[in-house]
Amino acid sequence: MHKEKVKEIFSSIQGEGPFIGYKQVFVRFCECNLKCKYCDTSFSLNNTKEYTDEELAQIINNEKNCHSVAITGGEPLLHSAFLKELFNKLNKPIYLETNATLYKELETIIDKVSIVSADIKLKSASGMDTFKLHEKFFEICKKNKKTTFAKVVFDNNIIDKEIKAVVELAQKFDIEIILQPVMHENSFTQNATDIEETFNKFTTLYKKTRLIPQTHKFLGIK
Repeated sequence: MHKEKVKEIFSSIQGEGPFIGYKQVFVRFCECNLKCKYCDTSFSLNNTKEYTDEELAQIINNEKNCHSVAITGGEPLLHSAFLKELFNKLNKPIYLETNATLYKELETIIDKVSIVSADIKLKSASGMDTFKLHEKFFEICKKNKKTTFAKVVFDNNIIDKEIKAVVELAQKFDIEIILQPVMHENSFTQNATDIEETFNKFTTLYKKTRLIPQTHKFLGIK
């Protein structure tokens, strides 16, 4: 029986995006297909534990009073075949946290997903240029009528051309933009004036934009 390496499983609140404050059980998978400059997540293969889909499902299903299960990473869609089997055994809504690049893998499991938290990668902040992949990814979310929002991590290097490109993508697929300033530990890398300026540039073009930092860092919880 196939086993998959999992970095960690824990219960906490969702600290990012429009579902902030909800209790979730988090399952962090290893490895990622991107290498973003600002990434602060440990998802290496070191200090991991292997689970079958049945073993992992039992742990998740035993978690009580949770809004949903957050499938995160790394990039969880690298493990789409395993996720397909796992999702069939879960008794909670599935909240997928993804870098929104592996659209072919998304197609294989989208029917089981309730909420898609999808990153739009800015080259200025992440070093990645992935917009063409994002468009194909959001097409699948829209086709399957999934609750979807786009998280945009930004710093002072953001340029107006990127803002325009993000807004056009969000408008095309009618999704909410969640702006997330880059943080180092529990401090912002930008001052409040610069953050507000970027927020105002987005809202001038697209009203469905919200500014939400990583609140779990302020609270000092995982």
